[in-house]
Amino acid sequence: MIYELSNPVAKTLLNHLRETKTDALRFRHIVQELSRLLVYEALKTQTLEDQTITTWQGEQKFGFIREADIIFVTILRAGLPMIESVTALFPNASSGFLAMKRDENTHQSILYYDRIPDCKDKTVIIVDPMVATAGSLCDAISLIESKSPKKIISLNIIGSPEGMAILEQKHPNVEVFIAQIDEKLNEYKFIIPGLGDAGDRSYNTLESS
Repeated sequence: MIYELSNPVAKTLLNHLRETKTDALRFRHIVQELSRLLVYEALKTQTLEDQTITTWQGEQKFGFIREADIIFVTILRAGLPMIESVTALFPNASSGFLAMKRDENTHQSILYYDRIPDCKDKTVIIVDPMVATAGSLCDAISLIESKSPKKIISLNIIGSPEGMAILEQKHPNVEVFIAQIDEKLNEYKFIIPGLGDAGDRSYNTLESS
């Protein structure tokens, strides 16, 4: 249930994210573009619902994705550019937010904010740029599963083989669409070659002294 993008455009954009000279504005823009490519793939089999609209030739019926049945959930803060991108495409979809922090000693995620709407019978699409150990993503999926959604999809920019394996083992029914699966995790649980901290690079967050 893991789908990695093979499009040369996606690979080129992803590799621009790796460049240290890519500034925060450009970084966020590329993340947003990759998010669009991911959501196109994730929803390519979505059933269209006929809606009557007014066209230049009067009222006619055309097929649309039922946005009201979709909830986009992001894991703060790195996922903010992603959710901005996908909700711009689907303005009538709902949004949810989770805040998690990784303990740098145990590498476990800690949930400290949960603002997710009713998920019952909805398609929940999680947007999170990086899947390293998959700890925070697995915790987010478990939380959402407890809310009885119809389906869960995960959109990710970059991940490790180790994280993907854990995700597939713990949540085999979740469809994962990812731009790039990199080589490995290092001893500090960072993705190699990776692209650095996506949240810090998106918002020019400097390390405290």
